[in-house]
Amino acid sequence: MLAAGVVLLGVATFIMLNTAIFQARAKRSLAPQVLRLGTDEVKRPQRTINEGDVLGRIDIPRLGVSVAILQGTSSQTLRLGAGHIEGTPLPGEAGNSGVAGHRDTFFRNLENIRPDDEIQLHTSTRFTLYKVAWVKIVMPDNVGVLSSATGSAITLVTCYPFHFLGSAPKRFIVRAYKH
Repeated sequence: MLAAGVVLLGVATFIMLNTAIFQARAKRSLAPQVLRLGTDEVKRPQRTINEGDVLGRIDIPRLGVSVAILQGTSSQTLRLGAGHIEGTPLPGEAGNSGVAGHRDTFFRNLENIRPDDEIQLHTSTRFTLYKVAWVKIVMPDNVGVLSSATGSAITLVTCYPFHFLGSAPKRFIVRAYKH
């Protein structure tokens, strides 16, 4: 049993270290491209976006959240960062962009988010500031929270309750609008 414990600890350490290294590299690769000039946009050629590509970074200063946003929501993608939900606009674009993350890793501190909290979105073409409008707890099949929005909105999705063991039965939703 001691050997099994050591092996499991080693695997967990490897996964955590791999994730931390990936986050650092993703944020570093984005840093030279990020504009800090309000919401000015730089036109760049369209490119194909693949599962796992780095799209940007979300920062929630009050909560100490800083996580790279990757394309897609596969298990591998969500292990490495927050994932852009396909079928919603890309982060920072007009409409309601959906971003999912695990409640026990990157979105752990979302349980303490409040209306009017600031969410910063950094992409390669813009910096966008959002203010939290509301927080809801919904059933997993309630995809209406991802419906279109006027202007620019971001919807963060994670499992709920935060301290539930196993597969959580509900979803914790945070909606923020461009400020």
